[in-house]
Amino acid sequence: MTKVNLIIDGVNVEADSSDTILTAAKKAGIIIPTLCYLKDINNDGACRVCVVECKGKTNLITACNNPVMEGMEIETCNPKVLEARKTNIELLLSNHNKNCLTCGKNLNCKLQQYSYEFGCDENKIVGVKNNYDLDLSSPCIVRDNNKCILCGRCVQVCKQIQATSAIQKQKRGFQTMINCSFDKPIKDSTCVGCGQCVLVCPTGALLETSNIKKVMELMAEPNNVVIAQVAPSVRVAINEEFGYPVGTFNEGKLVTALKRVGFNKVFDVNVGADFTVIEESEELIERINENKNLPLFSSCCPAWVKYCKLHYPDYVKNLSSCKSPNEMLGAVIKNYYAKQNNISVNNIKVVAIMPCTAKKEEILENNDVDAVLTTRELATFIKYKNLSFTHLPESEFDNPLGEYSGAGLIFGSTGGVTEAVLRTAVDKLSKTDSSDVDFEVVRQSEGIKETTINVGNLKLNLCVVSGLKNAQIIMEQIKNGEKHFHFVEFMACPGGCVNGGGQPFVDYTKINYFDVAKQRAKALYENDKKSTNRKSHKNQFVNKIYKEFLIPNNLTKTLLHHNHNKK
Repeated sequence: MTKVNLIIDGVNVEADSSDTILTAAKKAGIIIPTLCYLKDINNDGACRVCVVECKGKTNLITACNNPVMEGMEIETCNPKVLEARKTNIELLLSNHNKNCLTCGKNLNCKLQQYSYEFGCDENKIVGVKNNYDLDLSSPCIVRDNNKCILCGRCVQVCKQIQATSAIQKQKRGFQTMINCSFDKPIKDSTCVGCGQCVLVCPTGALLETSNIKKVMELMAEPNNVVIAQVAPSVRVAINEEFGYPVGTFNEGKLVTALKRVGFNKVFDVNVGADFTVIEESEELIERINENKNLPLFSSCCPAWVKYCKLHYPDYVKNLSSCKSPNEMLGAVIKNYYAKQNNISVNNIKVVAIMPCTAKKEEILENNDVDAVLTTRELATFIKYKNLSFTHLPESEFDNPLGEYSGAGLIFGSTGGVTEAVLRTAVDKLSKTDSSDVDFEVVRQSEGIKETTINVGNLKLNLCVVSGLKNAQIIMEQIKNGEKHFHFVEFMACPGGCVNGGGQPFVDYTKINYFDVAKQRAKALYENDKKSTNRKSHKNQFVNKIYKEFLIPNNLTKTLLHHNHNKK
């Protein structure tokens, strides 16, 4: 790769020949604003907020998709450039629903931020405005095209990262819009509810379907016992909503916050993950022994499960019959915990705190969980209750459904499910208490990771996949007989649940799209190492529930598994 010398705002800059003006400027500490740009995903210059002046060029050019050239002289903030950016933003505002104070993206909206920074007049340009109906059809995502600026981020993430192409740019000129094929509502499209489009939308055009009001109504019923269960990824992300750096682990304050906002008990989804590991490892061993319906596909990610059902229905039989951890724990709460505490099952209401928007649709299949709040929704709820998160004392999860293993904790990162299952499956297959707990070979990747683990005479072929585009690649290879695995972990979101569609919004001009997941995952693995127990099958509370409740009452299959073919 050759080096290129150029001048940006009077500063001599050495850049790589592959750099754009935008990336070269960033290396020199010069930040050029942009609304549509996403590194390696979207750089079509649609928003024109990143315009700069290049000496020798008649017109301003976009920085995000123009490559650097030897001897270039670039001005990024002279009066001509600043005025052009201001005008471009005001043009966007002229066809924008500006009810900012009641918008779910208020104070997290890049259009709002730049409008303020450039001193824009929201009413300067007046003309005809598009008026679209809200798409409220999905239990996961709300679409509001009245706030869409046609940046194309959502379209490209849906196509390039998730391979679903549920939304596209349609029509031309002033009528251009983001829509599903054949004008279908999102619930009837190929959307799997992953919410990656929501994460990258710079405005409020895409948001999760809020369950906050529903949860408050559950809490208002005097006879209800409302229980929160918290996913592993939430504890390494919720802190970002209150000013902490990306990847801060703050479990104790989170538990306190949940109790203060009104939950009667706070349990840990990691316990549900321990149940999942035990059941999934047994299922894997059974399928290996019978040489039937291999590879076994993980079923913890509802967006992946829906994708499999939509695009690879012949492989639904390969999906693990295990419910996801929050469903398993919900079933245990509503049956075991309710019975132990003489609470009517009708009065127990379970709210799952999830990093995932797709979980809002998953819970409709069973009665295990009553509502789902994303990490972002929980932060909003905490703020609504006037709590100062940073000043809260630390609390512990309630027992007996708050004691978890390190294996349950790492479920939040891609590769975590596989590693957790290995910690148990290796012990069971080898009939030993193995000292092996760190299977780093399956950990964090940006796409596909394949490996083989030797367990006695068995060579266990494994694959870890994150991002549905990568899932498509692996599924086609399995379908064509090119690849043979015993177990495949699929996570719809790049990097796994730590980068789920319900996690805090991140300014992608400051941090790479994939690096967010790595920083959050690092915190999970660091705390796994601190755990006194790092194997799910050694969780004494889980084993007690099996021994005293599930096995004697023949409820293991009934409560912890389900039929994916059920309509």
